[in-house]
Amino acid sequence: MQDEIRIPERSDIPDAHKWDLAPLFANEEEWERLFGELEKKVEGYTAYRGRLGESLVVFREALEFDLALSRELERLYTYAHLKSDEDKTNQRYMGLYGRAMNLYNRASELSSFMTPEIQALPDETARAYMDDPSMSGYRFMLEKIFRYKPHTLSVEMEELLAMGGDLAQAPSQFFSQLDNADLSFGVITDDAGREVELSHGNLVSFLMSPSREVRKNAFDQYYRTYKAHRHSIASAFAYSVKKDRFYARARRFESCRGAALFSDNVAEEVYDNLVSTVRKNNAPLFKYLAFRKEALGLADLHFYDTYVPIIPDVPFSMSYEEAVETCLRALAPLGDDYTATLRDGLAGGWVDRYENRGKRSGAYSSGCYDSPPYILMNYRDDTINSLYTLIHEAGHSMHSHYSAKAQPYHYHEYTIFVAEVASTFNEALLSNYLLDKYAGDARMRAYILNREIDDIRGTLFRQTMFAEFEKLSHELVEKNDPLTLETVRDVYRKLLGDYFGDSLVIDEALSLECLRIPHFYSAFYVYKYATGISAAIALAEKVLTEGSPARERYLRFLSLGGTMFPIDELIDAGVDMRSPGPIENAIRYFERLVDELIHAHRSLKHD
Repeated sequence: MQDEIRIPERSDIPDAHKWDLAPLFANEEEWERLFGELEKKVEGYTAYRGRLGESLVVFREALEFDLALSRELERLYTYAHLKSDEDKTNQRYMGLYGRAMNLYNRASELSSFMTPEIQALPDETARAYMDDPSMSGYRFMLEKIFRYKPHTLSVEMEELLAMGGDLAQAPSQFFSQLDNADLSFGVITDDAGREVELSHGNLVSFLMSPSREVRKNAFDQYYRTYKAHRHSIASAFAYSVKKDRFYARARRFESCRGAALFSDNVAEEVYDNLVSTVRKNNAPLFKYLAFRKEALGLADLHFYDTYVPIIPDVPFSMSYEEAVETCLRALAPLGDDYTATLRDGLAGGWVDRYENRGKRSGAYSSGCYDSPPYILMNYRDDTINSLYTLIHEAGHSMHSHYSAKAQPYHYHEYTIFVAEVASTFNEALLSNYLLDKYAGDARMRAYILNREIDDIRGTLFRQTMFAEFEKLSHELVEKNDPLTLETVRDVYRKLLGDYFGDSLVIDEALSLECLRIPHFYSAFYVYKYATGISAAIALAEKVLTEGSPARERYLRFLSLGGTMFPIDELIDAGVDMRSPGPIENAIRYFERLVDELIHAHRSLKHD
């Protein structure tokens, strides 16, 4: 009888495999000391309330007080949330996290007067403040605040809107609780004949099964659960869209989408350009799906057939240490400074490497201005996905490293629009490296091609379809049309037909997919995945083909932080997302990979 494999306790993980949080706080006593200081210091906001127009001296003091306090609060919060994620069952660290959040919310409440007061400054006062040489380092930050002036209401109305903040989250909170806590997907039989509980976490594993019966059973059973709750979820989604419409109208935006894109200064044409370009260039996707059907030997292709690897049974094993070296070799085109810094971080104290009982699932990069850019992993030696996840999160961390190194605190944060560029850029370099490394191993090379194709398919084509669904569903509400279960499913069903054509059998259950996407409760977010991967592919190709000039532009891009709007940052790096060029280029790259996979697969069949 084999020994049972159990998840280790946190105490069983060697310290060398954990992140080092000493740069944040040497011990918890230091954390407690700062917490006590900030509890008192936060009341200092009251000294500036109603006085921002009094003089430049008072204005600058208030601004610097706010930024200094925010910086310390972030350090406090970062330590608490990282310790909490080490073990979600540890009540002490849950307590630290709760206290940090309470203090953060208290600071937000006390500082809420600042933006309305800044926007209420007379034009001549605002110009005088911004033109003063002592304020040159804050100019862009203030320009972004003043941009919102036409969309800012009276102090009383702003306070009223703020009071409704918790209520506005009701649809999202309802869906989150239902989806994560209350939904049960039952038990299915896996490939080995074992009864396994179906969940969000293992659905894809079942869809990757070589057994079509297992794949179909998992798909059908998963969506039966959503079908049973379809009316309540559709209602939650409809009210989420109505909430977006309410705030867009309250803040005098013409549309929900316009309101969502305003903060990044992204024109709605960028969004439309993405959708129209993908729609006009879907032939490579149809070609791939037709090949997938042929390669799997199927008479027809269903959604539950789109995850199983075309190249099966490819053994893979790579230790964490080997993965670090692989990442460094793949990222060599970015230069010695980049790879030396990353080596120190990945082999040193940046990464919490392995799973332990109670640890947060998944992976992320997180930190603050005064800490390393930490990475949470649940690394596994037996899957290539862990290697890709490591280099993906390393891209985020190096973006944060370069930004914090080059910018002052108030400009070090970059937007979500550019965040996914640095991470998917790293994945593109990894794929390029692995395809060269395994040039003599036809099966492994085909496996990597298959993985890369499916990643682009899911990120570019599928997320664009999601983006169009968000646009159409919000337009229905903006026209005062009812957003019922049937109208939502009709819109989604038509999009499935448009984006997959005759290459995929659209099962009726698949029209319920629109009811299970959490991102739809943060409207007009998903398009950034599609634009991000398009920009990343273009930038990676430039670095690989042009060498030093493209590398320097890319490293400058990583250093920009929040000093420009995201579209301008990408233009500076060499990619203009206002044009269809980067999206068309990404689709051409996708098609080249598809053609190469088809050729490789047919060669393998003849061997």
